[in-house]
Amino acid sequence: MTRYALALEYDGRAFSGWQVQPDRVTVQSVLERALAQMAGQPVRVHAAGRTDAGVHASRQIVHFDTDAKRTLTAWVRGVNSFLPEGVGVLWAREVPDHFHSRFVATARHYRYLLLNHPVRPALWAGRVGWSHHPLDLDALRAAVPHLLGQHDFSSFRAAECQAKTPVKTLSRLDVHAEGTLLYFDFSADAFLHHMVRNLMGALLHIAKGNRPPEWMAELVAARDRTIAPPTFMPDGLYLAGVSYPSEYGLATEPEPRHGLI
Repeated sequence: MTRYALALEYDGRAFSGWQVQPDRVTVQSVLERALAQMAGQPVRVHAAGRTDAGVHASRQIVHFDTDAKRTLTAWVRGVNSFLPEGVGVLWAREVPDHFHSRFVATARHYRYLLLNHPVRPALWAGRVGWSHHPLDLDALRAAVPHLLGQHDFSSFRAAECQAKTPVKTLSRLDVHAEGTLLYFDFSADAFLHHMVRNLMGALLHIAKGNRPPEWMAELVAARDRTIAPPTFMPDGLYLAGVSYPSEYGLATEPEPRHGLI
C-alpha cells in the first residue's frame, strides 16, 4: 500500500462544498470517483480542510492510500481526464505512511479577493467578493493588529462549527490593493468554520465607517457571535495553501498574487 499526496485547484461554484453528501455533487465525491477509475478500486481521500459551497481552492492538499501501481503522471493527467471541469490535480507526490494532509499540517492559508467597485462584477461573478461602498483601507488595516496572535475567535465562529476549541493563532493578515481588486491573505494554525468570511464581514464593517478600528478588539474580547456582523459572501474565498514540516518536501504555500488568484 502506497500513500500519495495531491494538490488540487477547484471552482467552488459547481460543488456543494468539499465533503461527500447524499445526493449532492461535491469535490470529494468527484475526486474519489476519478481516482477509483484510475486505480481500478475504491479510493478514499482525506483533505487538509473542508471548504464550503461556493468556496474555491488554488492549493487544496489531500492524501489517499492505494496498492494500484501507477506513475505520478497518471495520478495527475490521468485522473484529470476523469474529472469534470472546474476541478483539477496540480501535482502528485509519494509520501510516508505517517503523513496526513490534515493532522500534520502546521498552517493553512486563505486568500479573499474583493472587488471594490460601484457596479457588480459580471466576468468575475462568483470568483470575487464585491462591495460597492467606498472603503477606508487605513481604518481597515488599523483593525488588523487586534486579530493577530492567539485568541478565542468565538465571535467569528459558525454555530455549526465542530472544532474542539475556538482558540486559534492568526499569524498573518495582509491587505493589498491593485486598483479596485483587494487581496486579503490570512494564515493561521487552523481556522474555525466560516472564520475567514466572518472576519471579512467585521473588517468591511469598519472599512465602511460603521465602527472604529478599536471595535475589533471589543469583538474578540466578547467571544459572542451574535454581536458581530453577518457572514460575508463565499464568492471570493480561496484555500490558497497548506504548510507542512520540511521533512515531507511539499511546497504548498500560496503563490505570489497573479490575476484573480
